[in-house]
Amino acid sequence: MSGHRWLLELDAVRCRHGAQVVVDGLNLHLETGALAALLGPSGCGKTTVLRAIAGFQPVEGGEIRIDGRLISAPGWTLPPEQRHVGMVFQDYALFPHLRVWENVAFGLRGPTRRRRAEADRLLELVGLEAEAQRYPHELSGGQQQRVAVARALAPRPRLLLLDEPFSNLDVDLRRRLATEVRALLREQGTTALFVTHDQEEAFLMGTHVGVMRHGRLLQWDTPFNLYHEPVDRFVAEFVGEGCFIRARMLDAQTVDTPLGRVTGNRAYPWPPGTEVDMLLRPDDVLLDSTAPVQGRIVDLAFRGADTLYRLELDGGVEVQSLMPSRHEFSVGSRVGLRLEAEHLVLFPVDQGPLIGNMRRAAQSEQQAAF
Repeated sequence: MSGHRWLLELDAVRCRHGAQVVVDGLNLHLETGALAALLGPSGCGKTTVLRAIAGFQPVEGGEIRIDGRLISAPGWTLPPEQRHVGMVFQDYALFPHLRVWENVAFGLRGPTRRRRAEADRLLELVGLEAEAQRYPHELSGGQQQRVAVARALAPRPRLLLLDEPFSNLDVDLRRRLATEVRALLREQGTTALFVTHDQEEAFLMGTHVGVMRHGRLLQWDTPFNLYHEPVDRFVAEFVGEGCFIRARMLDAQTVDTPLGRVTGNRAYPWPPGTEVDMLLRPDDVLLDSTAPVQGRIVDLAFRGADTLYRLELDGGVEVQSLMPSRHEFSVGSRVGLRLEAEHLVLFPVDQGPLIGNMRRAAQSEQQAAF
């Protein structure tokens, strides 16, 4: 029986486009006031999830509820306008013939004076009160997106869905606008689900993030855990930078690697001598002139505050290191390397998920809840 603890409940949702299943058995629960994100490559099904919640996509299996009320089931779809769900699209979808305030007030009912007052309040929140009389084509892309967010919030929806809303903007503006929208949603107490293929946006917008692939939810977790404790190789490779190096188990918590012995903070069930692949994030590898293991810098990428180095060890193994840019090393230099990895993430060679995290992976697929 469905309870009322969750604002949004997706239970075993299955969606199809023609002959192709695009969402397969997805479970996702959100509490009131939650800010969450779905992250994944194009075609993974994340936008279909939003469309199903909004009422634009029927479900073939499972149920969707908002505040305990059934809104989608096989053969039953509550019309979008009755769901109290707002949606912000990638292309803004503003009405070109309406002024900014009229766009924001479009979904409101009542006297024009009251609608205008509410539109002005929201435009002030998004910093566009001075643009109320302008038309969409007279605004920048970032301003248009702010109008789209204000319009979606105007009817005071229980839930706001955002479908890659910043993807048409340049990188700096995307980050700045995502920060502003997150602050606005928190201020309004609005529950929101954000879809993107950009992990930085997902981590910025969502206190919990779900990684999708082939219509399935692989891991639902905090950004910290997705980065440091991925449940399988796909999540490890899709979230963040890094590489795999071959290692050999010495005991349940210690491995022997080309960079020396490493002891982590969790135990694994494989016996000593087992070969494993170890995930190394760039911040796990430090350049240290006193370290006994050396490597040659084969490439670097200056990023302002830090620099990402790609290094080759004497045996041909390549690793990455992220260091503050005040430490300057040139391509071709030989430098010492030291591991500082507390989160020891190991994968069986040529096998799928981490055995130690298989239960957690199964739980993520069965019920993502926040």
